[in-house]
Parts: sequence; C-alpha cells; structure tokens
Amino acid sequence: MRTQEKKSVKPPRLKPGDTIGIVAPAGPFDPEKFMKGRAVLESMGFRTVFDETIFQKHGFLAGTDVQRADRMNRLFADSSIQAVACARGGYGSMRILGFLDFETIQNNPKIFVGFSDVSVLLSVLHDRCDLVTFHGPVVTTLADAAEATIAAMRWALTSDTALELAPENTIVVRPGLSSGPVAGGNLTTLCHLVGTPYAPSFKGKILLLEDLGEAPYRIDRMLTQMKLAGCFNGIAGLVLGSFEECGPLNEIYALVGDIFEDMDIPVMAGFEIGHGRRNIMIPLGLGATLDTEKERLLFHEPAVTA
Repeated sequence: MRTQEKKSVKPPRLKPGDTIGIVAPAGPFDPEKFMKGRAVLESMGFRTVFDETIFQKHGFLAGTDVQRADRMNRLFADSSIQAVACARGGYGSMRILGFLDFETIQNNPKIFVGFSDVSVLLSVLHDRCDLVTFHGPVVTTLADAAEATIAAMRWALTSDTALELAPENTIVVRPGLSSGPVAGGNLTTLCHLVGTPYAPSFKGKILLLEDLGEAPYRIDRMLTQMKLAGCFNGIAGLVLGSFEECGPLNEIYALVGDIFEDMDIPVMAGFEIGHGRRNIMIPLGLGATLDTEKERLLFHEPAVTA
C-alpha cells in the first residue's frame, strides 16, 4: 500500500485533439447513452477510441474479468491515448483488481475518470500507483448531464489552475478547518473493500462520501462497520456529496453527525458530487483545505501538469 510520504503523480492535462480511451470495467451499458456521451466528449474537442468488445455481456458484467482488465491495461500502455474514461459503473470493478498491471499504469500516468462502482479503481490506482485520479462522470451519464457537469469536466481535464468548490447549498454538519489529500467516493463500494488487501487508508485525508438508493439504516450500518474496522481513524475531515434516493437528507446528515461525534473534524455537506444530475469532477489524491466557515473546499495546486 502507498505510504503517506510518497508524492502523488499528476497526469498531463488534455489539449484539443487529444485522445480519450473508453473502458468498461464493470457492468454492461446502454449503447445509445454511450454514443450520446461519447459525442459530448468529442464536442469538448477530444478524440475517443474504444475496443468494440466493450459491448460484450458476460452475465451482469461487460465481459469476463480478464477481458475487462486487459482492455484497461492496454489503454494505459498505449502512448497514443492521453486519458481513460469509464463507460459505466454498476458492479464489477473490484473483480478486475487482481488482473491489473499496476507497473504499466504507474509508468504511464494518465487522467482516469469515473465514479460509483469505479470508486474502487480510483482508490486503488492512487494507493498502488500514486496516481491522482478523477471522481467524475462516466460516459453514459454524460448523455443527459447538466451543462454544469459538462463544463466542470471540461475544465478539470484541461485547466492548469487549482480547483475551488463552494456549494450553493452548503450544510455544515460539524464546523472546523482541516487540510489533507482528498480521498473516497461511493460509500457502498468503499465499504466492500474493508478486509481486503485493497482497503484504502484514509488517515490524514479529507474523506468524500456519496451514494445512491441506500436507506438511512443501511448508510448507518456501512458507516458503523467502517468505523469499527478503524477506517476513519485519523481522518482530517469529511465531505458529503449527493445521496440520491436515500431518504430525507436531514436524517442522513444527522446519522453522519452521530457516527463522527467523537471525532474533532469538520464535516460539510451539499457538494454536487455523485449520482445527481450535477456531478462535479474533482481530483482524488491531491491536497486540499476544507473550511466550513468560508464554506469551501480549496485544492492547493492544479490536478494536472502542463
């Protein structure tokens, strides 16, 4: 597992005409939404490439584990490809971890973007390869994404300035100020890594959590399990993204406040990150400051190199 002292590797930013390779590491997807999302990426000025085998179905997966991992390994190894985007989440990303070529990925740092089930890969690629990864839309969700989502993704892919997030509807669950690398993603997915060799360490980090379709008691159960497993020991702060179809938000924020009551950390909600129509792309593995008084999350440096 990656040590805290090692510096994160930032991938090169994209320029007009650069190529984004599309991979399907998890479930099968709607071809129509895929093509619409692909068109959105191309409207940003990028080329897109993908292996036609990503349309394969193997039960509830987009191909066998070996096939899905091989496609990803090949995209990172291909010098003509500058970024890798995921077609869809769903389920299945954790099944390919044992087949990934981490050495090749580490030696070929590229923008890698996805969310939901892809949180597994965002986390593990940072832990094993020191790579700054990007929590943001998958290709199929770009098909009907809000303009703010598309604009934020374009900016994150191409900008050489540091990102600052100041949500319109901030909820301060616990006040405070803290700094550390941002980590995390989908709560359900991260919870399933507990007890495996790929379980991430969140010590010293600002933890991002979001989810979809989980009742409050299940969110409580997952948070409690992770707390009992020591996953939250020493975290610097907590950022809550969207919790779509998870019940009343005030109930979710209350149970989060209860779980983290004995920790002296800032907790802020209201970030449009996750399964909502607005899904603002942010880097993971990069240092930031969470300031509940100014109601912002400010990254300390650009997420990509010039």
